[in-house]
Amino acid sequence: MYVGCQGMGTSKMELQFLTRHGVNNMDTTLDPDDLDDINRQMEAAEKEGVSLEMIHIFPADSIPMAEDPQRDRDIDKVIGWIENAGKAGLRGLNYNFTAVGYQRTSPRFGRAESQYSSFEFDKYDNEEPHKAGRIDRDEGFARLQYWLDRVIPVAEEYKVQMASHLPDPPAPILRGEDRWNFPVFKGLKRFIELKDSDYHGFNFCCGTAAEGLEDPAKELPPIVEYFSKNKKIFNVHFRNIKGGLHDFMEVWPDEGDVDMHELAQIFHRTQYPYMLMPDHAPHHPDDVAPEGVSGKVKQAFAFQFGYIKALIQAVEKG
Repeated sequence: MYVGCQGMGTSKMELQFLTRHGVNNMDTTLDPDDLDDINRQMEAAEKEGVSLEMIHIFPADSIPMAEDPQRDRDIDKVIGWIENAGKAGLRGLNYNFTAVGYQRTSPRFGRAESQYSSFEFDKYDNEEPHKAGRIDRDEGFARLQYWLDRVIPVAEEYKVQMASHLPDPPAPILRGEDRWNFPVFKGLKRFIELKDSDYHGFNFCCGTAAEGLEDPAKELPPIVEYFSKNKKIFNVHFRNIKGGLHDFMEVWPDEGDVDMHELAQIFHRTQYPYMLMPDHAPHHPDDVAPEGVSGKVKQAFAFQFGYIKALIQAVEKG
C-alpha cells in the first residue's frame, strides 16, 4: 500500500506539490469521454513521477433514480467511459451510487479554529422532499443490480476496477431513501454479493463507514478487515471522525475516535495493495490554495500525506 491523492490536477505546480510530499500516485477528475485528454494527463503526471491510476466518474442521476428510458442511455455513456479507461490503461474508476447523495448540516469548529464538515440528525430536515421520491431498501438494491449487470461485464472485458464509494452518511433513511449501506456491514456485504467479480468493489471511505456506527472505534476495524481480506477494496479514503451514527464531525486524522494506526495494521496484514488517501480535510482561513490550482494544494493535505506515510512505514517495519 502507498499514499495517494484524489482531485489534484496535472499542472506542474500540483504534481510537484504531490512529489515534494512523497506522493507518487493519484486519482483525478477529468472528461471520461475524451480518451486523448486522459492519455495527455496520464503522460503529464508520469513526466513528474506520478502515476495517474484512477479517475472519478459521475453517472447521471437517471441511473440511481431509475428514470427509464434515459437510464439505459446514460449507462451506455458510462460503458464508453469504462472502455476509454481500459484503452488508456487506468486501473479503475471511482463512482457514487445514491439518489439523495452527500448530506451535511452546518459545520462545527475544533483545533485552532479548524472548520469541520458536520452532520447532526436532530438539526437535519429529514422531511424535506427529494425529487427521487421514496426508495425502499429492496428497490435500491434492485437499481444497483441493474447497474452492475450492465457495467461489470464491460469492466471485466477492459480490466477496469469499478470502485463504489459509500453513500455519505449511512443512515436508516434520508429524505425518502433507505441508504443501502445501513446497517453498515450488512449493507456493504449485500452490495458486494450482488455481483461476483474481481472488478466489483469499493472506494472504501473509512470516515463514511464510521459515520454509520454506534461505536466506530470498536465496530470499524472488523468491517475493514473483512472487505480488505476478501480483496473488495480498490481505493481507501483514510479519514477519521469524532462521533458516530447521526452525530459526527470530520476531524484531523490524529484526533478522531478511530485508531488509524490499527486500520493501517489491518490493511498491511491483509495485503491491501493500493492507495490510502486523505479524501477531505478540515478548513482554515489561513490555509488557502494558490489561484488556478486544486483546492488541495494546502498545508492540510501536506500534513495528512505525512501522517499516512508515517503510518505505512510504522506498520511495514513492525
